[in-house]
Amino acid sequence: MRVILKETIDTLGIAGTECTVAEGYGRNYLLPQGKAIIATPQNRTVMAQAKAKLELQIAKERKIAEELAEKIKNVVITIKAKVHEDTLLYGSVTTHDIKESLNNSHIELERRAILLAEPIKEIGEYKVPIRLYKDVEPEITVKVIAEENQEN
Repeated sequence: MRVILKETIDTLGIAGTECTVAEGYGRNYLLPQGKAIIATPQNRTVMAQAKAKLELQIAKERKIAEELAEKIKNVVITIKAKVHEDTLLYGSVTTHDIKESLNNSHIELERRAILLAEPIKEIGEYKVPIRLYKDVEPEITVKVIAEENQEN
């Protein structure tokens, strides 16, 4: 199914672009949510006329993302976790834990923006990329340290 995106979707593309999606995804999600329209000649004409407005919106979104990237590129968050065998964690540090720490630092992000390849299972210092916009991915530093008051 060919659709024209009305808003930017990370996995598909930026607003105003035409792309091919699975029938069910388009019919059951994109169209009812108003995130896309079917790519017909009439809709292509309408979107071409609205292109200038979309380009302004894209530029604004990118500028906001770049400003946030400047703000968070040097952020260092520390997460305390229970440890056994010197460096191994009980459990792991996930994107949810990183999001909570960022929220405590007054930085609001969606959890899916945190690009953690796999959960962190050892103490140490890690670089974690954050996808704010297409091609805008600053890295934050996550320090995982042992909790002080542990019962053995």
